[in-house]
Amino acid sequence: MVLGGMRGMIGLLWETSLLDADEGIRFRGLSIPECQKVLPAAKSEGEPLPEGLVWLLLTGKVPSKDQVDALSKELRVRATVPDHVYRVIDAVPVTAHPMTQFSSGVMALQVQSEFQKAYEKGIHKSKYWEPTYEDSMNLIARLPLVASYIYRRIYKDGNVIPVDNALDYGANFAHMLGFDDPKMHELMRLYVTIHTDHEGGNVSAHTGHLVASALSDPYLSFAAALNGLAGPLHGLANQEVLLWIKSVVDECGENVSTEQLKEYVWKTLKSGKVVPGYGHGVLRQTDPRYTCQREFALKHLPDDPLFQLVSKLYEVVPPILTELGKVKNPWPNVDAHSGVLLNHFGLTEARYYTVLFGVSRAIGICSQLVWDRALGLPLERPKSVTMEWLESFCKRANA
Repeated sequence: MVLGGMRGMIGLLWETSLLDADEGIRFRGLSIPECQKVLPAAKSEGEPLPEGLVWLLLTGKVPSKDQVDALSKELRVRATVPDHVYRVIDAVPVTAHPMTQFSSGVMALQVQSEFQKAYEKGIHKSKYWEPTYEDSMNLIARLPLVASYIYRRIYKDGNVIPVDNALDYGANFAHMLGFDDPKMHELMRLYVTIHTDHEGGNVSAHTGHLVASALSDPYLSFAAALNGLAGPLHGLANQEVLLWIKSVVDECGENVSTEQLKEYVWKTLKSGKVVPGYGHGVLRQTDPRYTCQREFALKHLPDDPLFQLVSKLYEVVPPILTELGKVKNPWPNVDAHSGVLLNHFGLTEARYYTVLFGVSRAIGICSQLVWDRALGLPLERPKSVTMEWLESFCKRANA
């Protein structure tokens, strides 16, 4: 476990979600299909509103539509970003990766931290959760404005689109990015909801929890989490999937045959690379987040050529990875599908995709941070050992 990235080592309390290797993620005990069924939606038979998941993760209870509407309104009220935040982002080269700009923007927001102000005034530790809640809600509310500003700055000549107070959280985010197709609004609601949380051991969630355990405020903690999310082995994977799929099209065409696809997959593997979007550190079945996105595609874009290619990959890749014999989970994860959906509705800039992931992941990380402070969880300080210590331990164990 020490040499294997602590895989399977239980060492964190994470109230908001739990990941089962076979069943997938459960948010406060509810699976993704159950969330789609019980959480309020913007329209009949529509995707759940992300505000509903905010309520669920924070309280452990399924909200009513009236409660979700009230939360939507509260988040809109909180969604004010000071001008200095945009100036900080503008000081970063426009060529910088969107995640670099996003992390910079979050750090610039930190000067408004209610927790920092309260701590400096001497707040009692039993009350730490209150300013943490205020910071968390403010951060969740403001992130779509910062994220959309970065998108418009990089890709749309800086033509910023203001908030539409008639729209919910997910639809407003899509609107500020520049997408007003009702189907894209539905996709953004689904995307934000399913990417919010994935228990505490993944890099971004664990990083946020670790940094917050030092009583760093939610802005500092989430900025650190974003820097972990930006890694190729974590959130950057959703960018890599679409780029890889487009490389298949470039070499083989959109109407690629199953045999051509098999050859391309083997070519990728033999070059020492992985097939992005397949495999997971915990899951041992198809990721339910992949499945619900596939269902969305079957409903809204069944004839999209890249979706059809993704469907062929679902048939081709797992048997090849199984034959390879080195992969514990040959099944697709959440990243295998999201890029194709976004691409269909016009959000084609793959470098930006991890920012979308970051906006969503804030909901899970911040919800847990409130509970970290409410429960009075301590500074995280695991024990490390040297290679010499490990070697001695093994020798004693085998003596």
